[in-house]
Amino acid sequence: MLLVLCVDLDDDLGRKTGIPTPVIGADDVTEAAVALATADPEDSDVNVLFQGVNVHDELAAGGEEVEVAAVTGVDGADVKANRAVGQEVDRVLAELSTGEEVSAVVITDGAQDESVLPVIRSRMPIDGMRRVVVRQAQDLESLYYTIKQVLADPETRGTILIPLGVLLLIYPLVVVANLFDVAGAAVLGILSGVVGLYSLFRGLGLEDTVDGTAETVRNVLYTGRVTLVTYVVALALVVVGGVQGVDTVDVVRSAQGSPLAAGTALAAFVHGFVQWLGVAGVTSSLGQITDEYLAGRFRWRYLNAPFYVVSIAVVLFAVSGFFLPDAPGVTALGLSELAMALAAGTLIGVLSTLAFAVAESQLPSAEPV
Repeated sequence: MLLVLCVDLDDDLGRKTGIPTPVIGADDVTEAAVALATADPEDSDVNVLFQGVNVHDELAAGGEEVEVAAVTGVDGADVKANRAVGQEVDRVLAELSTGEEVSAVVITDGAQDESVLPVIRSRMPIDGMRRVVVRQAQDLESLYYTIKQVLADPETRGTILIPLGVLLLIYPLVVVANLFDVAGAAVLGILSGVVGLYSLFRGLGLEDTVDGTAETVRNVLYTGRVTLVTYVVALALVVVGGVQGVDTVDVVRSAQGSPLAAGTALAAFVHGFVQWLGVAGVTSSLGQITDEYLAGRFRWRYLNAPFYVVSIAVVLFAVSGFFLPDAPGVTALGLSELAMALAAGTLIGVLSTLAFAVAESQLPSAEPV
């Protein structure tokens, strides 16, 4: 059996005439079309209903077993409208229950109503689709619907309209800049840079990363986590350590009186940098341990972190100093001092591991949640 299905996604038929839907049968659909034409002669859904009756009559005249029905959605979001159409299609199929397979010919008045096709297809095969439009405006509704969808989509709107708006602002901003004796080329360069950065930002998909980072920072601020402060302090210490490392390279170069080899320059940088890096590591690890304790997730083995940082810093400081000459601010170590430093670093790591392993087994700690 073939069902000619007239689709009115925004429910103009029900809202303007009060006729309950779905409407089933050629006579009832014709009466509904006349009622809608009387209520609003300019509504394109009038053409859909009459077209459905016309297709029904043509197929019936050819000996096809056919029925016509009109289904409507709701005036609002497409998802709700599609669901409403799906429910009315189910009611139509229930009333047409003949034991035969039912397929549909869908009649619509534009691209917006065609968004419901997957809903109909999930319930029955679609043998054909016909769009009814006024001949004088063949693609007007489709163009309007496309533009409306683009402007309603936040992602598409941001991708297209923001760069377009910046480009349209270039000329008036250059004119305003010239009025204040500001070089128009500078304004043009700044705006071009803004558009370029925005395009890269959108193209690389960084908006999700930035949103996630902002959400994480916001949560950290609201929950009062100590790590926020300790991480900022650690970052500052790392920056200071980098400056100190560069200064150490300059000091060693001046003391040697000649350009440094790559290995010596690296050792000098590490020698000046690692002390600050160790302090930064201890600071950030203590902040993390504090947060774990306040959250009730503290484990004794977490206290290994600052000792491991100190151990690694001692080893790196000693090894780098072994390769450096005597110079102001440089602790040059001999072989025996290097051996003692390596032994001290190893002992710090081993003893802290053993001590906190014993504490973990003997003393209660909060269970992780």
